Amino acid sequence: MKTTFLPRRLAALAAALALTAALTGCGASGGGSADAVASTESMSAAAQDGASGGGVPHLDPGNATAENARKVIYNADVTLESTDFDAAQQAVLEAVETHGGYLSHSDLSGSAEDQDRFLNLTVRVPAAEYRSLLTALGNSANLLNASESADDITADYIDVQARLTALEAQRDRLNELADQAQTTADLLEIESQLSDVQYQIESYTQQQRWMDDQVDYSTVEVSLSEVKALTPETPAGFLEQAGRAFLDGWDAFSLFLKGLVLTVIYLWPVLVIAAVIVVVLWKTGPARRARRQARRMQAAPYPAPNAAVPNANTAPNADAAARNAPDPNGSAAPKPDAPKESKPGPKY
Repeated sequence: MKTTFLPRRLAALAAALALTAALTGCGASGGGSADAVASTESMSAAAQDGASGGGVPHLDPGNATAENARKVIYNADVTLESTDFDAAQQAVLEAVETHGGYLSHSDLSGSAEDQDRFLNLTVRVPAAEYRSLLTALGNSANLLNASESADDITADYIDVQARLTALEAQRDRLNELADQAQTTADLLEIESQLSDVQYQIESYTQQQRWMDDQVDYSTVEVSLSEVKALTPETPAGFLEQAGRAFLDGWDAFSLFLKGLVLTVIYLWPVLVIAAVIVVVLWKTGPARRARRQARRMQAAPYPAPNAAVPNANTAPNADAAARNAPDPNGSAAPKPDAPKESKPGPKY
C-alpha cells in the first residue's frame, strides 16, 4: 500500500505545482501590461509638463527616487567638430573618465596631414552621470547635433522577475519531491523536470542581468570630426558659399591628381610592358606591310598577252580555231573549208 500511495502523492504535488506556476505567470503578465500603460502615461505627462514650461524636456535618469524609480534605458548620440582635433579628443576622453564612464568601442580614421580625421566612440556611463557627461561633451568641442532616447522596460523587467520567482519556487518543490521519491522511475522524471526548470531559471537570470546593465549604464555615441573651419550657426551668404565651393572644388581636384599619380606609380610594371609592346609593333610594322604586299602580288593572276587585240596576222588562226571547234550538236568533226571564190582570169 505504501508503494502505491507515494506515486499518487507525487502526481498530486506535481499537478499542484504546475497550477501554481500557471497562476503566477498569468499574474505576472497582467501586472506587466498594467505597468506598461502606467509607464506610457507617465512619460506623456512629463512631456506635456516640459512643453508647458516653455523649454525642451530632456532625459535625466539622475532625478529618479525610490518612489518613482523605473527601469529605463537611456541612449544619446552626440556629433562634434573641432579645428584642433588633438585637444578636442583629449577633452572628450577626460570627460568620459571624470564621470566614471568607459569606452566599449573606438574607431579613428583619416590623417593629420589631410586634416580629415574622424573619431567614433561608444561610451558607457553610469545613469547618474548621464546628464553631466552630455554637458561636458557639449563643452569639449563645437556641438553640431545631440539626440536622446529612452526605452522604458519596467513591464518586461517585472515580468521576468515574476517568472524567476515562480520558477525558483517550482525548483524547491521539485527538490522536495526528489527527496521523497522511492522508485528510480519517479526520481528520473523529477530530475528531468528539475533540469528543465533550472535551464529556464538561468535564461531569465541572464536576461535580467542584461536589463540591469542597460539601465545602470547609459550608452552615448560620440562622433568627432576634424575640420578646417567650424560650421557657422547662421546660414552663409551667397558669396561665402561660392568661395567655399571654389575651395572645395580645388581640394577635390588636388585629391584627383594625387590619386592619378599614385595609380600610375602602382601600375608602372604594366605600363612598361605596354610601352615595349608598342615599340616592337612600331619597328616591325613596315616589314610586315611589305610581306603582305608581296603575298598579294604573288596571288594575283597574270593576263593573257594580246588576248583582246586581234590583228590581221592572227585572223587565219582564229578562223581555223573556229572551224575546229566542236559542234554544239555533239559532232566533233572539223568543218570543211569554205570554197574559195574563183577570180576570173584575164581575157585575151
